[in-house]
Amino acid sequence: MTERGAWRLLAALAALNVLGYVDRQLVAALAPVLMAELGLSRGDIGLLIGPVFVVVFGIGTLVLGAAADRGRRPRIIAGGLAVWSASTALTGTASSFATLAFWRALVGVGEATLPPTAISMLGDRFPPSRLGFASSVYYAGIPVGFACSLAVAGWLVPRLGWRSCFYLLGVLGLGAVALVWRMADPPRRSSRAGAAQEEPAPGGTTASRLGRAFAGEPALAFLICGAILLTYASASSQHLVTWLVQERGFAYSRAAYLAAAVVLGAGLAGNLAIGVLTDAAQRRHARGRLGAVVGLGALSLATTAAFYLLPASSPFFLAAWLVAQAWTLGWFGPVLAAMHEMAPAGSRATVIGFGLMAANLVGVGTGSWITGAVGDRAGLTTGLVASVAVGAVGLVLVGLAALRQRLR
Repeated sequence: MTERGAWRLLAALAALNVLGYVDRQLVAALAPVLMAELGLSRGDIGLLIGPVFVVVFGIGTLVLGAAADRGRRPRIIAGGLAVWSASTALTGTASSFATLAFWRALVGVGEATLPPTAISMLGDRFPPSRLGFASSVYYAGIPVGFACSLAVAGWLVPRLGWRSCFYLLGVLGLGAVALVWRMADPPRRSSRAGAAQEEPAPGGTTASRLGRAFAGEPALAFLICGAILLTYASASSQHLVTWLVQERGFAYSRAAYLAAAVVLGAGLAGNLAIGVLTDAAQRRHARGRLGAVVGLGALSLATTAAFYLLPASSPFFLAAWLVAQAWTLGWFGPVLAAMHEMAPAGSRATVIGFGLMAANLVGVGTGSWITGAVGDRAGLTTGLVASVAVGAVGLVLVGLAALRQRLR
């Protein structure tokens, strides 16, 4: 595959990630409407965003990550796309928490095919000096997808109702399945720095491959634990629209449109800037990528705490929001790139799948749920500020991973 082909692959995978995040974030974008029409609580919304989705998504990333180390990766993604798109469309038929939960769980099953498989494919096409940027472009699907879900919700709900959002996006995904099925699968690299070449499937069970990975690189455990806590803080921010409406006095449509603009602009800028800066740091020092993540994260988390505490009338409210959103949606790519680089050849998708499983089951699963439950009792501001403290502990663990990382 030529360099142009590598960028085409990145564009295709990033577009799929956008679609996946639009589908995934619809519940968060529609939260005030679902609460009003279906009688859901903040805790119910937290469960739908968190455990209901991420339990199956998290377990699926490990199982399907292991499959991606052995099978034809585009076809794995195509099968997942068909499942999550059909389930998204059928979410529009839900009439209760139970039916919403059922279809959202199936969306999680389908979407679990994409992240470990996509990062594995990108790692086989881009050199380490560009992998942080490539991963960040891929994870730019988070802000673009979230922004699109907010914009779609803000435009369609007043005109056609909330169910139309799910119908439309489900049909769009089903239409792309055949194209994904025909994508080329790049040859797998036999080493982190070596040229791309076909590599035999790794031996042993998933557990044995993970055991070898953690034994060979102790820093992986610190990095994954840090990612879990950072994910907790990011997942908590999915209550943002509800917080703007209920605790900062915004009308729903205004909150949805403004959040879409901030998520899109700041999220894209954060993804690309953090990717470029961490790649530059990595070129200068073998531990530079994670060191840069820690430095940028410390400043950003302090600004995020300030944002949650400021009144909407403050002249610093929007500026703090932009910084907070840039970090919340921008740290994933470099951390996943570091995880890929630490993993042994032939087991990278398995390791990434395990890391994503842990981050989603523990981080997303508890972050959105606990923050929503705290919001029901003490207010969302309290829950959101507490989530920043959790993220700060995660940043310390990422720093420890940088210090313990074996230099190659």
